[in-house]
Amino acid sequence: MARLLAFRGLVSSSSSSTPHLRHHHDSLVRIVALGVGSLDDMVAALDRSGVPVNQDSLNAVIDTCKTEAGDGGSGSGRRLLRFFSWCLPRVPQEHLGDDVFNRAIRAFAAMKDLTAMGIAISRLHEERRMMTLETFTLVSDTLVKSGEEEDAVRLFRGLVRARLLQIPDGGGEGASRGLLVMVHALCARGHAGMARGVVWRHRRNLLSGGGEATRIIQQSLLHGWCVRGDVKEARHVMDEMKSLGFPPTIASYNDLLLCLCQKNVKSNPSALVPEATNLMTEMRTSGVPAATASFNILLSSLSRVRRAKEACRILYLMQQGEAECSPDWASYHIVIRLMYLTGRFVRGDRLLKEMLEAGLLPGTSFYHSLVGLLCGLEKVDHALQTFDQMKRCGQYNAPTYELLIEKLSRSGRFEQATNLWEEATERNVILQCSRDLLDPSKTEVFKPVAAEKKLRSQSYSKVS
Repeated sequence: MARLLAFRGLVSSSSSSTPHLRHHHDSLVRIVALGVGSLDDMVAALDRSGVPVNQDSLNAVIDTCKTEAGDGGSGSGRRLLRFFSWCLPRVPQEHLGDDVFNRAIRAFAAMKDLTAMGIAISRLHEERRMMTLETFTLVSDTLVKSGEEEDAVRLFRGLVRARLLQIPDGGGEGASRGLLVMVHALCARGHAGMARGVVWRHRRNLLSGGGEATRIIQQSLLHGWCVRGDVKEARHVMDEMKSLGFPPTIASYNDLLLCLCQKNVKSNPSALVPEATNLMTEMRTSGVPAATASFNILLSSLSRVRRAKEACRILYLMQQGEAECSPDWASYHIVIRLMYLTGRFVRGDRLLKEMLEAGLLPGTSFYHSLVGLLCGLEKVDHALQTFDQMKRCGQYNAPTYELLIEKLSRSGRFEQATNLWEEATERNVILQCSRDLLDPSKTEVFKPVAAEKKLRSQSYSKVS
């Protein structure tokens, strides 16, 4: 009943109709979105109801089904599709605008119902309705993310060929926007080769869009090759951008830097710092100096391969101002975690103190990550010290309390766990974990076992 009242509120707020018409809307919502039974039962109920259908009621049902699907409702997509197909012959075509078709297609895309979305798009083609750029953006993203990038390209070509892609301002410049959307969707998932083919096929639209459209396309292609991990092609696109008079931005350089670092992490960790330094020198020469985010990319890559000394050296250069940018809390977080992972706990604590002295105040996620790491490394006392530092900064949250309470209880330190529980209660922190963790009779204590030594043949003396 509460859900029905919520849906009635949605319908009432989205429609300026009279109470009598709102009653019709509620009846349709009750049958389609909240009804039970098969699709045939739904159609039979619609036929018996005799409720008139217009564009407003159709929009209200579409919005309600979309909300129902977002709340975990099952089958909303197919019920909406059947209702949509049932309505089309019963509503005069002159009373149905393009907005109804676009609204339905966007709802199916939000529900991730590709079959229903494809059927609705086919009806849009048959009725010669225009697809808005907003709808095409959502549809193309949904198809590419679902692994149907070829269908997305096929849809774009069909819309361009039939001239059914509606652009707000129209004209040649507007026609290139669809191409930008298609290329962006493909490159975001690393389909740069396919995106390059689309650009070549529709190069006339790109030329009509002017230099700005070409610059955006080049940036998208560079990002796409970087997502794919092809440094050579990404470098080729960057050189082409420079030749066309489009200087790469910091975002493009960071994309290439990340791609380069990921390649070296897999194949040649020793080349991480030299090649990244060369690229940053190129950035400085081009008038785009490396930012803190650029150095964080390098620090994160060094952390992945446990290059602790090089990471500390990079952080030191940032602290001294030799890197032309200062470290942020994310820079310290990467290096402190690396210190803990490599057993350099004193050095990690020193870096944490330096960060606070520099005036950087991280959020609760920073400390929670460190506390969780220390607990995983079986450094519970150290984790408690870090938690104390977190509380001194006035930052504490329920997940960190729960993490430490469970860890202490599993380690048999029930008294400390109880103290933390009471402290959380005094601070009005709502804990989700069970209080049974504090009961020794209900909580199994973890007893670490030393790893067994593997016996090797070299350990035995040769018998003469």
